[in-house]
Amino acid sequence: MQWIGKAVGGLIGLMTGGPAGAVIGVVIGHQFDAASTPTIGSRPGVGSAAGATTTQIGDRFFRAAFQVMGHVAKADGRVSEQEIQAARAVMSELRLTPDQVQVAIACFTQGKSAQFVLSTALDGLYSACGGRPDLMRAFVEIQIRAALMGNDLQPTARRVLQNIATRLGLGGIEFAHIEAVLRMRRGGYAGGHGGGPAVDEESRLAQAYKVLESTPQNSKEELSLAYRRQLSRHHPDKLKANGLPESMIEHAKQRTQQIIEAWELVRERRGI
Repeated sequence: MQWIGKAVGGLIGLMTGGPAGAVIGVVIGHQFDAASTPTIGSRPGVGSAAGATTTQIGDRFFRAAFQVMGHVAKADGRVSEQEIQAARAVMSELRLTPDQVQVAIACFTQGKSAQFVLSTALDGLYSACGGRPDLMRAFVEIQIRAALMGNDLQPTARRVLQNIATRLGLGGIEFAHIEAVLRMRRGGYAGGHGGGPAVDEESRLAQAYKVLESTPQNSKEELSLAYRRQLSRHHPDKLKANGLPESMIEHAKQRTQQIIEAWELVRERRGI
């Protein structure tokens, strides 16, 4: 299953940079395939992942990503054509081979079936990944991105995804932050980098505050501290030292760039 790591890398690249990012992610993901470092992790009620190689982790991540995508799409009782197209768009932009597409479709179909047990899939994912926050966050980002494309994260899908995020260790504030960042990309924040229609200046500024996890009420000193905190949290070298797999380095770089762009906009408007 050597293609799994490339696909996982592609998922991360797609999430951060569209088709071009997907290509970068696939290349980076090759290193994910080549590695064989075991990952160990556990939490109450979830088995240990002792002995799991990165290839096995990647396989679990890939399959769970499309299973959960199907489950979320079916959350309101039916899967719309737009939601199917959103899943297809993810597969297409990942440049999956025909065989890989068939695996992804099969997983998506499993996820939307009545027999699919979401909690089992999530606990298996959490265990295989050792509960690593970086991987859990990336997984949730992928799901939110697909839901935004499929149904603009309607209330039913939002509730399901919030529960998924909670089970994987992400809080409500972090969920809101992820959504804000992904909506920002879709809206063409910072000069249209997201590929969508440009948003007005005030909306861009509001989104920039969200990226920094700040508000216009924060002082200049508090904003500077928030900027440094976000840079430290998402810096590629620091994350890699804490266990971030090579397949996600591009994701960290893209997030860092977003933080810098958000800071530059806020700094200019606030005269910092």
